[in-house]
Amino acid sequence: MATLRTDLAAEAERLGFAAFGIAPAAENARAAARLETWLAEGMHGSMGWMEERAHHRRSPQGLWPEARSVVGLGMSYAPASDPLALADHPDRARISVYAQGKDYHDVVKKALKALARWLVEAAKKRGLGDIGVKVFVDTAPVMEKPLGEAAGLGWQGKHTNLVSREHGSWLFLGAIYTTLDLPVDESGEDRCGTCQACQDACPTEAFPAPYRLDARRCISYLTIEHKGPIPDEFRAAMGNRIYGCDDCLAVCPWNKFAQDAAAMRAFLPRAELVAPKLAELLSLDDAGFRALFSGSPIKRIGRDRFVRNCLIAAGNSGDAGLRAQVETLRRDPDPVVAEAADWAAAALSDRTISSPLPPCP
Repeated sequence: MATLRTDLAAEAERLGFAAFGIAPAAENARAAARLETWLAEGMHGSMGWMEERAHHRRSPQGLWPEARSVVGLGMSYAPASDPLALADHPDRARISVYAQGKDYHDVVKKALKALARWLVEAAKKRGLGDIGVKVFVDTAPVMEKPLGEAAGLGWQGKHTNLVSREHGSWLFLGAIYTTLDLPVDESGEDRCGTCQACQDACPTEAFPAPYRLDARRCISYLTIEHKGPIPDEFRAAMGNRIYGCDDCLAVCPWNKFAQDAAAMRAFLPRAELVAPKLAELLSLDDAGFRALFSGSPIKRIGRDRFVRNCLIAAGNSGDAGLRAQVETLRRDPDPVVAEAADWAAAALSDRTISSPLPPCP
């Protein structure tokens, strides 16, 4: 079985996975307890599916009783440039690093399926019979981050995301559940120490305590999962972030060991998404939105939610040149877009700047 594990790790690397480990499929009591507390306190916001399938999410065997082992895997998407570089360029939109390239769901799942097929065939060749496998990447009731920690890929940091000594905070996680009993790895050891960088960096104070995230205050949640108007208290703090937020990830000191993910060409940023002009994004209709974000994870939030986010950024920009577009969007048929446009128009009246904007890097 040890040889199978070695060969499996080699095949995972060949398929593009930068991190590999194996965890038991039994329940992790600490992770399950954290999940229950988080849900009980309502910190999942409107993400009702987290609560509806919590019994499946608690452990791999809760979802699939026949599972015996979990192959934990990670693909690096470490950026080559500073994710915070656009903070001082309010005429540009900030898109989270992970969403600037191809949709990771497609890329990671394709590789997971290939690795799962390899494992099934390898088990047959070794006389282990027919085994069962299931693959998951962020679309099923699976706790990828605790599983990644249990498999030794890293540890759940104070920002609640997985941190790796080799890849920092920049890993897409996937898992293969299998009925095969594989030798497991030691769980990742917490190496955050006394560092509070991620906690201090959060613009909306979404961390009530280390290792706890209140999604209702998180810009990633607000710009992606939240469907209604953005609460007033968070609008100014959003700045020019229109899809996700990298702040807590970007400041992690462990990122200094991460190599940029040039080897995974699918995750290289599309030029038009690195520093897009707010003026161009505000002009998108539904057809234009779908064309621009074809093959991107951004497409799933739809044009209306996306333009809502862009309007908040426009209101924060102080850019008088955006007023005409904002005024047009006050008549948008979507009431959430129209409300955001009303707010942006008022904000621009209060915040309009007379000095020129700094050049974009």
